[in-house]
Amino acid sequence: MSETTAAARPTPTPGLRSRADPVQVPAEGTARPRVVIIGAGFGGLRAARALRKAPVDVVLVDRHNYHLFQPLLYQVATAGLEPEQIARPVRAILRRQSNAEFRMTEVTGLEPAANRIVTTDGPIPYDYLILAVGGETNYFGLEGVPQHGFGLKDIPEAIRIRNHVLHAFERAMLEPDPEQRRAELTFIVVGGGPTGVEMAGALSELIRLVLVKDYPRLNFKDVRVLLLEATDRLLAPMPSRLREAAAETLWRKHVETRFGATVADYDGARVRLKSGEVIPARTLIWAAGVKAVSLTGRLGLATAQQGRVRVTPALEVPEHPNIYVIGDAAYLEVNGAPLPMMAPVAIQMAETAAANIRRRIAGATPVAFVYRDPGSLATIGRNAAVAYIRGIGFTGFPAWVVWLVVHIIQLIGFRNKLFVLLNWAWDYFFYERAARLITTMD
Repeated sequence: MSETTAAARPTPTPGLRSRADPVQVPAEGTARPRVVIIGAGFGGLRAARALRKAPVDVVLVDRHNYHLFQPLLYQVATAGLEPEQIARPVRAILRRQSNAEFRMTEVTGLEPAANRIVTTDGPIPYDYLILAVGGETNYFGLEGVPQHGFGLKDIPEAIRIRNHVLHAFERAMLEPDPEQRRAELTFIVVGGGPTGVEMAGALSELIRLVLVKDYPRLNFKDVRVLLLEATDRLLAPMPSRLREAAAETLWRKHVETRFGATVADYDGARVRLKSGEVIPARTLIWAAGVKAVSLTGRLGLATAQQGRVRVTPALEVPEHPNIYVIGDAAYLEVNGAPLPMMAPVAIQMAETAAANIRRRIAGATPVAFVYRDPGSLATIGRNAAVAYIRGIGFTGFPAWVVWLVVHIIQLIGFRNKLFVLLNWAWDYFFYERAARLITTMD
């Protein structure tokens, strides 16, 4: 959705740094300040673009050469889209930005006293650093889940899910034991947030609308899609009316929603709940938690909950005012609670961090970050979604259309927008998923 960022509010905030800061405008004829940005996700890419007209040189660092549109990753996992339709090479995105360059390397450490980061290809010095390293799946110490289950944070994980789900139907066709066949055809999604709800809805539609035609001899009464939520509600930030609408829509799409269902262990063949119940299932997709990437714990910076780095209202690391942390990796409380780990937060933080770098170079006072909630959206398959925007909640087809428009607009690149739109139109009119390929990956 479109966001109005805090950078547009230049009013100084009491207690923030002033003109006396040690970083000054470089003398005439000297090199321009270098801004190093770690991470090419929503926050990092927005920060790089926000600095395109600033008197700085930008170095964007990431271990992947692409920017991924994560909100649509579940559609890759459910054979709706191909990976290249929701990702775009970083170099292509920055091609026309003369003050920016990209380096594909992995960051392994930070030396703030020397103003440089350590990478697998050598150190990179900086005058200002923006950490936009993002988040990773939080398994809450359940060792069996990452070993036998699936997360959903990157393209390889999504492709593994797609391969595994399609393989399950091939194995079920050859399985003579009814109990083993039912276990093969039991798919469990853990987590009642937007990712879990969207994944469960899309997976059920893939099975009930598409695969049922591919496997006419298979008894689809054996198929189960379960959504397990540890609390008593789905989509917790939304009003109760929308939460109930989401639960009802999932029920209509043959998704069994279980509340108060906390996973205790998973061994690849059965899920054990804390209540003692055991559910035979060969597929578990974990969408129940997120935390800052493990890199944040190796940088020597003070961290808080979920491994997130503590920052000031200006998004600076308190001990190192030339280091900014944004997005999932930043810990900043508003009204006594940390900001959510969501793309709109990262995008708005990127604008504020870039604005504060420009202000520090000019000797001006940095501004505090102010988050403006653009609203929440979650789709539950074709013709069904829930939306809560500026205090207004609505469901069904209108919410689904809004969801479609918002995601098409936010995709980067005309080619990606076009191909995603064509895929959605094909799926909508012909009940077909084009990407039903079982591929191999190391």
